[in-house]
Amino acid sequence: MGAPVGLSVWEILILLLIVVIIFGVGKLPQVMGDLGKSVRSFKAGWNEDDTPGTTAGNDARGAAAPPHEVGKRPGTDV
Repeated sequence: MGAPVGLSVWEILILLLIVVIIFGVGKLPQVMGDLGKSVRSFKAGWNEDDTPGTTAGNDARGAAAPPHEVGKRPGTDV
């Protein structure tokens, strides 16, 4: 039985071999640590604001205009 993503044991071993060849054995722990930090950061950002009905940047009138459109008149390039 293969991994949940449909890869067999041989395919996983080949991928690991390629990763070791590219990064080397010495740098592999650093690369995996950086990958773990990235995943944790992504999960933290994803779960940061789960409160329904709130969106970052909203004011009393509703959705705020993006910073590059503040003061811009509709239909103009000025």
